[in-house]
Amino acid sequence: TTTPDFYQNGVGWITRSNDFYPPKSGLGPVTFDPAHPYRQNGEGGAPTFRVADLSHPALMPWVKDTLMKFNDQVLAGRPLYTVANSCRPSGVPNMLLVRITPFFFLQTEKEVWLVWQNDHMVRRVYLNQPHSKNLKPSWFGESVGHYEGDTLVVDTIGLNAQTTVDNYHTPHTEKLHVVERYHMVNGGRQLEVDVTVDDPGAFTTPWSAMQRYGRVDFSTRSTPEVGQLAADVDGYLVEEVCAETARTPVDIGMPPVPQANTPDF
Repeated sequence: TTTPDFYQNGVGWITRSNDFYPPKSGLGPVTFDPAHPYRQNGEGGAPTFRVADLSHPALMPWVKDTLMKFNDQVLAGRPLYTVANSCRPSGVPNMLLVRITPFFFLQTEKEVWLVWQNDHMVRRVYLNQPHSKNLKPSWFGESVGHYEGDTLVVDTIGLNAQTTVDNYHTPHTEKLHVVERYHMVNGGRQLEVDVTVDDPGAFTTPWSAMQRYGRVDFSTRSTPEVGQLAADVDGYLVEEVCAETARTPVDIGMPPVPQANTPDF
């Protein structure tokens, strides 16, 4: 079986959706409260902030209470921005919800790197090896993977609890286990990622989701295959700087960035 080439001599992948799509079958991700529909920029009409549907059957009580606080914030007229707006690491699987800017694959025999233009975020997938023992939790955890035919399967554990699994700010614990399956569809013009999320500390049962990307051919600087998924892009991977600050309008329920009282230089 030939290993799939996700780079194809100059291909980046872009999504316009910063919400997960429902899976082909089974329990899906948290979505918006039907009484308060979510509308993102570019969908027509005034955009809204997210109000989570608390009836999702997998939510443990403490997770539901956390989401309720965010819902109350939005319903009181205060904004609720995404993690990407804060310039903090998105974590897994939230990293799949970074939209507009492309991400790229770098594939070798032993590793696959997933490189996001947005804030230089990089994930390293170590191929054909088991997870390390006694992992110290980190922002992106430890990802190991293998190929199953035309699909790259990525298994991630060791994630800290400072990230959220989606842009509704659904929390998780350090027991979070995420499996992603990357495969191209429509003759290589689109990329689909099937995601399974399991966290016995936050969810009563595993749930699944999907993300879709359009292909951008940077070797010709064209996006004819992508249609509405295309964005205004030019050239190859470019530098895109995003930095946390001590004062930010973004409230994502996290403590502020530490700030010294006196300069150290």
